[in-house]
Amino acid sequence: MHVNKRLVGAVTLGLAAALVMTACGSEDPAAGGDKAADGGVTLKLVAADYGDGPTAENSGEKFWKGVVDEFQAANPGIKVDVQVINWNDIDKQVATMVQNGQVPDILQTGDYSGFVKDGLLYKTDEVLSPQTSADMLEKFAEFGKVEGVGYGIPFVSSARALFYNKALFDKAGIAEAPKTWDELKAAAEKLKASGVSQPFGLPLGNEEAQAESFLWFMGNGGGYKDASGAWTVDSPANVEAFEYLKGLVKAGLTTPNPGTKNRKDVWADFAAGKVGMVNGGPMSIPIFEKGGLTDFGVAPIAGKTGPLDTTLGVQDWIMAFNKNGRKEEIKKFFDFFYGGTAAQKISDTYKLLPVTKSGIERLSSDEKLKPFLDALPNATFYPFQDPKWSEVNTQIKQTIGSAIDGDPKAVLGAIQKTATAN
Repeated sequence: MHVNKRLVGAVTLGLAAALVMTACGSEDPAAGGDKAADGGVTLKLVAADYGDGPTAENSGEKFWKGVVDEFQAANPGIKVDVQVINWNDIDKQVATMVQNGQVPDILQTGDYSGFVKDGLLYKTDEVLSPQTSADMLEKFAEFGKVEGVGYGIPFVSSARALFYNKALFDKAGIAEAPKTWDELKAAAEKLKASGVSQPFGLPLGNEEAQAESFLWFMGNGGGYKDASGAWTVDSPANVEAFEYLKGLVKAGLTTPNPGTKNRKDVWADFAAGKVGMVNGGPMSIPIFEKGGLTDFGVAPIAGKTGPLDTTLGVQDWIMAFNKNGRKEEIKKFFDFFYGGTAAQKISDTYKLLPVTKSGIERLSSDEKLKPFLDALPNATFYPFQDPKWSEVNTQIKQTIGSAIDGDPKAVLGAIQKTATAN
């Protein structure tokens, strides 16, 4: 999620360089891949950072070290080298890595589809045991398939809702969360009149612009694709959604300069009491609480004529590359990860949602997560299965924020052109 999460750390060592440095030993698949000093196999795992950076208490490095130490103790013949990269850099660095032929054995990130057409990934049934496969939520596993064959393994999930600051709502005389765009605008105007500098938090910077945009598209009956699977990025519904946002921005009812603002910064402002309402997910909760805000409400996201009857479901992925021929070792790692405490630790540490039936069951009594767990079954997802999504997603992150200052039809039209190009 991505799920996201996308909380940023800084990893200064380029991924390709790091992998070159660690790529010692035999690369003969028949020999079982890299040989560790004791004759065992070393798996290379590249993962995105769900924490606040390398030195933070919740850093990805610390999370993965805990997982790997436990795994290696239980599997003495297998070592795991982990490289954690922040969300803003991981896609670019992985692309460089693949171009240089320095692929990891396991990659955990926000998308898998771009690697499928190049034949780089193991099929999921080659690296997941039947027990682990059977525990996956079917809807999520289905999104890991291309032309009916699984390649992407669900890693974590999330759903979205509208958070609002109860104290600021009370002060502004707003009785309840807005259900429609008109109500949202009216609430924002009241918040502004009562002295709130950012009535609605609007992050359209490159961290996760594709999520915020999608929520507004869905609020107007739009989306990235229509029911038949055709790309509709520049549909009239989507253009109208951005025209509406332009109006909110112009009236001073949002984050200033939203096209360059990332989610982590807007969420930090919400936690600091500077923002009246913002779209977020369960992973927002620890950020808000750490920032000192505990008195917030959670409601369905407002749409043009009423609350969304679906929401954005986000899931991130883990996948296995076939270049080094280590599928048996990878399978052991995946079985350990999903069958033990590791997947549960992600939910505990980052308030992300599980992708397994057993994981959902374990969390069902958590009141704060309940609205999101309830929303998951009816969630709408990114068009992961389309190989074009990787390229389209990158362009959305880089350019869609400029629709706020420019011409939404032209900006969305350029993205549509990429989506439909052969």
